[in-house]
Amino acid sequence: MALCFEFKEPRISGKIIVMVQVELSKIIIDEKRHDQVIVLKEVDGERFLPIVIGLPEATSIKMKISGFEPPRPLTHDMLKSVIEALGARVKFVVVDRLQFNTFHAKVVLEKPDGDEAWIDARPSDSIALALRVGAPIYVEEEVLDSAEMFDV
Repeated sequence: MALCFEFKEPRISGKIIVMVQVELSKIIIDEKRHDQVIVLKEVDGERFLPIVIGLPEATSIKMKISGFEPPRPLTHDMLKSVIEALGARVKFVVVDRLQFNTFHAKVVLEKPDGDEAWIDARPSDSIALALRVGAPIYVEEEVLDSAEMFDV
């Protein structure tokens, strides 16, 4: 599902951005090469976006989707609790840039007064948080197009 937004976020103020909803398709952990990759799949399409992430984030995501509840909160669980305690909610997360082979993302919070706060974040942390709160995950169309050269 593609959505168009006119943003007030400083980097893209007034610009119309097309965002494509994606879902976590799989996690690939290659113990020989020490790589962890999450693969996002377009919800209403066939495109995939692989993103290399760190082992702690891959573990956090895998634990969440496996239903494992750690005895103490992990960082992403704590962040969820802090956001909720402040009366805000995660509206959505978006992978919004690919720069020098590094993906960038934003966590978009809706504050109690209805204003939005755009928080710069790594895609792995954004996705781990989105999975915990049930928030939609998007990728800017431009980023998805530029990354289409990757095979999954």
